[in-house]
Amino acid sequence: MSRIGRKPINIPAGVDVSLNDGVVTVKGPKGTLTYNVHPKMNVSIKDNVVEVTRPNDHKECRALHGLTRTLINNMIEGVTNGFKKELEVNGVGYRVQKQGKNLVMNLGYSHQVIVPEIDGIKIEVQGNKITVLGPDKQKVGQFAAEIREKRAPEPYKGKGIKYVDEVIRRKEGKTGKK
Repeated sequence: MSRIGRKPINIPAGVDVSLNDGVVTVKGPKGTLTYNVHPKMNVSIKDNVVEVTRPNDHKECRALHGLTRTLINNMIEGVTNGFKKELEVNGVGYRVQKQGKNLVMNLGYSHQVIVPEIDGIKIEVQGNKITVLGPDKQKVGQFAAEIREKRAPEPYKGKGIKYVDEVIRRKEGKTGKK
């Protein structure tokens, strides 16, 4: 059995989990998320506990078992606490600001880079830090990656947009003739 897949998921107070025709819906204070469960997985909800079981030990079922449990757990975590990714902008003249629902970035290009907020995602800016918040872990990670992609950090001076906990491997620059 999968060590992750067989763990039961406790449903906290204030969260409503329902299962209809293979679709798990989780409602909480931060929003509502849905997930279509794979037909080979069995999900049951009893006494504020969600359990995921598999019908047999085929390779596909074993892989889906832990995945399904983790996705449902992330949905419950997302609607209660939410997820966040923090990005940091480094570089001379690199600036970030929020104008309405748009993130406006000066990243050394001849033009400003404008990234609009998408539904379900909130952007906060403090100085040179960008915080991406939302209940859906996948959307938060994808949106943060798209922002980082606008000017990825370079290895010589470390200029660009990086995750706060990311370590950039630095390279030594050119040396003159001796």
